[in-house]
Amino acid sequence: MSEKTHIILDVDTGIDDALAILYALLSPDIHVEGLTTGFGNIDVGQATENTLRLIKLANCGYEVPVAAGAAGPLKREYAGPVPHIHGHNGIGDAEIPPSEQQPVKESAAEFIVRKAYELPGELVVVTVGRMTNLALALTLDPAIASKIKKVVVMGGTVFAPGNVTPVSEANLWGDPEAAAQVFRSEVPLTIVGLDVTLKVRLSRSHLDQLRRLAPAQKQPIVDFLHVALERYFDFYLESNQYLGECPMHDPLAVLVAVNPSLVTTRELHADIDCGQGHTAGMIITDRRVNPKVGREITFCLDVEEDRALRQMLSVFLQP
Repeated sequence: MSEKTHIILDVDTGIDDALAILYALLSPDIHVEGLTTGFGNIDVGQATENTLRLIKLANCGYEVPVAAGAAGPLKREYAGPVPHIHGHNGIGDAEIPPSEQQPVKESAAEFIVRKAYELPGELVVVTVGRMTNLALALTLDPAIASKIKKVVVMGGTVFAPGNVTPVSEANLWGDPEAAAQVFRSEVPLTIVGLDVTLKVRLSRSHLDQLRRLAPAQKQPIVDFLHVALERYFDFYLESNQYLGECPMHDPLAVLVAVNPSLVTTRELHADIDCGQGHTAGMIITDRRVNPKVGREITFCLDVEEDRALRQMLSVFLQP
């Protein structure tokens, strides 16, 4: 790809967020305009700290601003961190050096609005946590919906089971009202949900391959991945019976943002359930001949998993 994709990556920096951040920062096809942080896997303060440390670890060669964002959902209570999945610090209890970099003074929502105006028609927003920051940005200035090139969301599921309730995925369940606001806006929207992310699985053998083949300057990143991902492997063995494998939820959203050919998509009319109980945050797709619920949204329903993994791992093997 000759022209870089300009992205804002919105994160709640847990283990798979960390991989998404590292991939985005190291990809020759991406210029990260900024990282915006929120609550989810961990609280917003720790997510921001993790993000700053990962920028330092990546050493990507250019300045990447970080804007801290929402500490809780638009209308609900934050359910709290999930240390049994992401460790007590959000990144599998891996320790990486602190950064001297400080977050910008703007909120995440203000940062998204400013960048939408600076890069009209070019900015891609990739959300891999709750959609609260983007919803707040759309509230601040609804006109950004026509300026953002597209929004790629890691979240939700159409045909696969949910991972918080039988039908709801964590990012949409964590703030259904924010998800509904984005779904009902006019931003071009691509959903990278559990239908595809559960198929793209990183294994311990992939990490061993990185240990053998990554250049010396990337070995500190490989060290981090080995420690952080152990927690993830343990969780997915217990929850999904994956043996020595874990899904690449958040990295796949970044991969699809720059290389949509990795996935097979379908346009479906859809909305978000903002009720209580099992269906909170559920994506409701209207697959009738004459759909009347929601607007048309692009859903990723299949993926070339081997090609996606090769693309993701390639950035850690480059000198």
